[in-house]
Amino acid sequence: MDPVSSEIVFRGRVIKVAMKRFADPDGGEYERDVVEHPGAVGILAHDEEFVHLVAQPREAIGAERSLEIPAGTLDPGDASELECAKRELAEEVGLAAEHWTQLHLIQMTPGYSDETLTLFEATGLSAAEAEPDEDERIENVRWPLAELERAIVEVTDAKTLIALLELRAKLAAR
Repeated sequence: MDPVSSEIVFRGRVIKVAMKRFADPDGGEYERDVVEHPGAVGILAHDEEFVHLVAQPREAIGAERSLEIPAGTLDPGDASELECAKRELAEEVGLAAEHWTQLHLIQMTPGYSDETLTLFEATGLSAAEAEPDEDERIENVRWPLAELERAIVEVTDAKTLIALLELRAKLAAR
């Protein structure tokens, strides 16, 4: 659905907010505030024993510690979502992966944002140099697969919950 008009009313470091007008099928028009986001990736990185998560503060929700899969926002120079995922896995967790599988495209909050997150599975893990961004305080968490159900109960982050439920289904199918 294409807007009739669009005006940027806020421009931040990562997001923009646009006031968009849309046409009704009956000829009327209505407005929506839309958060425009460049897109993101999330990485379900695991081996036979652990799923690799991060714990970090999430100031927007007042959380000192949010348990999540490694993830990041697409940069203008990224050739692809996969390139971004490889960079983020190395930066945040200090891992590289031999095997990459795209699992899902997730519309994070379609009621007010156009953000699409591409969820990848990363296996065949090996060490890489971790280099978190200067403003990130990231704790690496190697979560035992034997305690996956506890992680599913503990997380509140939607992308992480989707990833962990996907992992649980894969493990159950073995």
